[in-house]
Amino acid sequence: MENNQDQIKQDIPQGTNEDAAEELEGEEGLQAKDASPEIPDEVEDEACGDEAAASDEEEAQDEMEGAEANPSGSKKGFFKKNKKKDKKDEKIEELTDQVKRQMAEFDNFRKRTEKEKTQMYEIGAKSIIEKVLPVVDNFERGLAAVPEESKEDAFVDGMNKIYKQLLTMLEEADVKPIEAVGKEFDPNLHNAVMQTESDEYESGIVAQELQKGYTYRDSVVRHSMVAVVS
Repeated sequence: MENNQDQIKQDIPQGTNEDAAEELEGEEGLQAKDASPEIPDEVEDEACGDEAAASDEEEAQDEMEGAEANPSGSKKGFFKKNKKKDKKDEKIEELTDQVKRQMAEFDNFRKRTEKEKTQMYEIGAKSIIEKVLPVVDNFERGLAAVPEESKEDAFVDGMNKIYKQLLTMLEEADVKPIEAVGKEFDPNLHNAVMQTESDEYESGIVAQELQKGYTYRDSVVRHSMVAVVS
């Protein structure tokens, strides 16, 4: 029996043995490959997506770190531009406010100047009127002293016409006499120099006018000198 097996081994060629060994090894490799677990395509895609997301996060973090580390980038230029624009607007507002203030000051100066001119004119006019009023008083005293039989004389008539012309001139200049007799005493218009008894007027009423008073544009130039009923 043993002799027959040895005989069979001797009869098998050597190359045949090597080919059989290679085939056996190939079959074992295929079996090992078939035995390894297969990875689904979806799992592979998810793994690739996770890697890409992680890479994007790292890039974003790097950009943020770079921006913080380098604040002199394009953003700085943008804010710098806005800052310059804000300064320009502030300068424009400041100059506009100065112009408005100067215009208001000039308007106030103009109004104040006009008021002062008006006051100066009124003061000058009052000064002239005060100097003219004694002349009017003298005309009135002189005409009042003329006897009744001499009032038709040419000289007296001429003086009377001059007196009336002077009163017309004062009236055109807005100078008016103050009414006194028969009026209630008013300290703003009247100057009481004496008290008197009267059957015609009540107490506190002006009974006699000693010197005529005048007003200029609703302001008193000279108070009336009067006697008031006690």
